[in-house]
Amino acid sequence: MEPEVFSSGYLVFRKQKKLQFLLMKHANRWDLPKGHLDPGESKHQAAIRELSEETGIDHSDLETVPEFEFKQQYWVTYRKDGGGKKWKELTIYLGLLTKDVNIQATEHLGFEWRDWSPPHQIQTETIDPLLQCVESFFDSKSGFWNT
Repeated sequence: MEPEVFSSGYLVFRKQKKLQFLLMKHANRWDLPKGHLDPGESKHQAAIRELSEETGIDHSDLETVPEFEFKQQYWVTYRKDGGGKKWKELTIYLGLLTKDVNIQATEHLGFEWRDWSPPHQIQTETIDPLLQCVESFFDSKSGFWNT
């Protein structure tokens, strides 16, 4: 089935004493910095734009892992369309901050850095499968980011 809606974003890591990843806080769930593509925009361009808009992270402060791209498709319900369902494709890129940045949560209630300590149980529909995929990716790349 061809997706009707496309969204993309980033899973952002930083190295402190431990490897940590960024989560954004909604009223009743955790999420990633992500959003819908604008007309004429590539998935990666949208991910970069959404990251900047939602966190204040500039793409120049991020090392993107070119060999990692997570895609998932699922049904979403849009209240704006009277509760209609659409088939959505989500693409997530993996990035590592190259320097300390101040996160500015502009579209969320807040944010949190979580220690990388799999397995994680955060949100079953999209985040948990993404983190399982990242764990497999790290395992296949021995010593990647010294996890």
